[in-house]
Amino acid sequence: MSRYDDGMRVRREVLGDEHVDRAVARTDAFTADFQELITEYAWGSIWTRPGLDRRTRSCVTLAMLATLGHEAELAMHVRAALRNGLTRDEIKEVLLQVGVYAGVPAANRAFAVAQPILAED
Repeated sequence: MSRYDDGMRVRREVLGDEHVDRAVARTDAFTADFQELITEYAWGSIWTRPGLDRRTRSCVTLAMLATLGHEAELAMHVRAALRNGLTRDEIKEVLLQVGVYAGVPAANRAFAVAQPILAED
């Protein structure tokens, strides 16, 4: 299986078929190379590595996205974290950690993004 195929499999497992199908449907000549890059490298090279399990990768990803203020990606990865087995309390702990190390404004925004998603679950 190619790194792209592995990446697509993991991407679907972590983000869900619905999300990936939407991303694929929106792909055009301009974005195709980028979609291939993230599928092959982010999902096929990093998320498939044995050094961290998916729960840990989700924690790290949540913390980085919250710290950097990438709200749309954060929302997507809150859902992915739940799919990877994190609990609401574990997600809360990650965001509290962000508050201490990246600042209260970053954590405040992250809690605001995560709250409605966690309320659905």
